[in-house]
Amino acid sequence: MIARSASISRHRPHQGEDMKPISRPRYALGFVAAAAALTVLAFPAVSGGQVPARSYWKSLAGSNAVPVFFMMLSGNSNPFDNAHIVVPAGQFDATVAPVGFMHTFALFDRSASAAIFVPMGRVGATVTTGVITVAQQASGFGDPLAEFDVNVIGKKASKTMPNLLLYEPGFAVDVLMDLGIPIGEYDASKPLNLGQNRWFGRVATPIVWQLGPWVPGRRTTLEAVPSLWLFGPNSDYLGQTLTTDPMFQLEGHFTRDFAKDLWGSLDVTWVTGGKATIGGVAGESLNNLALGYTLGYKINDNIQTTFGYMATVNDNQPGDLQMDGFKLSVVFGWNPLVEGLKRIKGSE
Repeated sequence: MIARSASISRHRPHQGEDMKPISRPRYALGFVAAAAALTVLAFPAVSGGQVPARSYWKSLAGSNAVPVFFMMLSGNSNPFDNAHIVVPAGQFDATVAPVGFMHTFALFDRSASAAIFVPMGRVGATVTTGVITVAQQASGFGDPLAEFDVNVIGKKASKTMPNLLLYEPGFAVDVLMDLGIPIGEYDASKPLNLGQNRWFGRVATPIVWQLGPWVPGRRTTLEAVPSLWLFGPNSDYLGQTLTTDPMFQLEGHFTRDFAKDLWGSLDVTWVTGGKATIGGVAGESLNNLALGYTLGYKINDNIQTTFGYMATVNDNQPGDLQMDGFKLSVVFGWNPLVEGLKRIKGSE
């Protein structure tokens, strides 16, 4: 990961014929997992905004999702810091377990979602200068991340089961806003922290382009997420002021179904900018590329899991950002309407 930084029937009713979603609930239930896919947005809080593929597929309005993640990250920058100041002689190792809650809804007939995510875990670092090695650890909670996403180009929000049955992304563009809230654990006397003692956030335009037919087992998409990250000052960073220039980030994903419930993605992320200044002394701007992959599997109508790996590739120089990591997620998603239909079906 870069740090820093159910075949869906296309049946259309004949004139005078009513749609009968109860008779085919599993087709619609498969899309409850799409709500789970949205919740992978928990990653921005701890990995510079790198979001797994298929994060912006749309689900039925009124869906909810609770994600549980596990990540193992290592490199020469603190994975809990979205600005990712490179420490050339440093080695950071982190175990991160973010949790969150997301709710989808319709906003003026457009698909929208709101979410809150809380990163937690531990991070250790060693810095070697000459023959002296300094080690430090931190654990607890990082800065929560609030997020709002709304679709601006694409299909209208799916507010009914018939709408959902006919859903295809086509070409879709969203507007997304993240805001990091600086209430995570922070000790101004230590350089290594989970909280960052400053506001941060981003504005992004996630894009999903459907390639070919929208049939489970054959779904293919090309996805991109250009983002602009902004960072407020930390006025108490080891007794000095830390500022960071805006950072531009571009993510890309090529995704393809391998089977009805199994898919994969090839992932790439590029970041540039984000020069940090500490006490008036400026560092270097970032210009980093990372490659990786993601595998996703729908366990049942409510639970899906993803596994991924990503690593920087242009990181041969001591001052380059060097980061890699494994990511595992298990997400539980549900929609009251769909759950009601399941109960009705079960009582037949």
